Amino acid sequence: MSDPDESREVGDGTLVLPAPTVPDPADAAGLRWGVISPGHIASQFTDTAHRATASRIVSVVSRSAERAAAFAAEHGVERSFDSVEAMLAAGGLDAVYIASPHAQHHELARPVLEAGLPVVVEKAFTLNTAQARDLLDLAREKSVFAMEAMWARFLPQYDVLRQVVATGMLGEIVEVAADHGQHFDAGPEHRLFAPALGGGALLDLGVYPLSLAQMVLGDLDDLAVRGDLTDQGVDASVGLLARGARGGLARLSTTLRARTPTEAVVVGTLGTARLSGPFFAPSTLTVTLLDGRSAQFAHDGPPGDGMAYEIAEAARRIAAGELESPVMSWTDTLSVMATMDAVRAQLGVLYPGEESA
Repeated sequence: MSDPDESREVGDGTLVLPAPTVPDPADAAGLRWGVISPGHIASQFTDTAHRATASRIVSVVSRSAERAAAFAAEHGVERSFDSVEAMLAAGGLDAVYIASPHAQHHELARPVLEAGLPVVVEKAFTLNTAQARDLLDLAREKSVFAMEAMWARFLPQYDVLRQVVATGMLGEIVEVAADHGQHFDAGPEHRLFAPALGGGALLDLGVYPLSLAQMVLGDLDDLAVRGDLTDQGVDASVGLLARGARGGLARLSTTLRARTPTEAVVVGTLGTARLSGPFFAPSTLTVTLLDGRSAQFAHDGPPGDGMAYEIAEAARRIAAGELESPVMSWTDTLSVMATMDAVRAQLGVLYPGEESA
């Protein structure tokens, strides 16, 4: 750990933030990716990979052969399939990205890992900790890379924030506060309202503030949870107070009912670090100290290329023969999943099949 005074000011007293250490995504090795479940997030992943990295998506899978073929034609993907098994049998892949609703992550990731292929799984990694642990145990057994696609953690401003916290620039961390609310004018059949698809605000939206808090504070415990459920029995709004293992409190909220500022702030005894909204996307980090000095780090790439950093990180780790990324480690994923399990338990949210687990 460096001396906090070295990062805090230059000779004229100006506050200077640490420089980001994240490599240019374009410099990472290019991999041949398969994509499972073509939809909005898969389109974003594919477009970003092709535009901002050396990786290429070469195969796509959907239960609908027509949908897979349409995605392939739109995005310049060579091959399309109507089953994971067919894609794996065809070969020619270095890694697989799973973009389905999280209720399907466990089922879809397992055959990929069994085949010995690295996998990047959208957040939330699975429905619950038991499923996540099963996949990661399998990855360890097969010596295969696996990573949760929490894209925010790989962004340059998150790297600078981690350095700001680690150097002690903010002093002792007192609180992490973050919100993520969106308004969905959709019927009960929409995936965010469907229990069978792992619906609810927490796993889809709340995972972002939770992951940020866990990154800064460590494991969250001593949870105080308030919320309400939809008519379908999934969480519509959640408020959470928790204590971090490394000290400090987390004050987090998420909702499906309203668009919130989606900002985040890390508060310490010497100052604050604020991520402008949406805090989980390419944005601006502002650090303000108690003496009034302030400095900013603005994301220096196209805002639409935010996913490039997680794609490049996975490519670098896979090329190096590693099993996980320290930026979003298996321990981090299990920690976040355990907190979400505990929050759902307090709210009484159970998904189909969990009753007998």
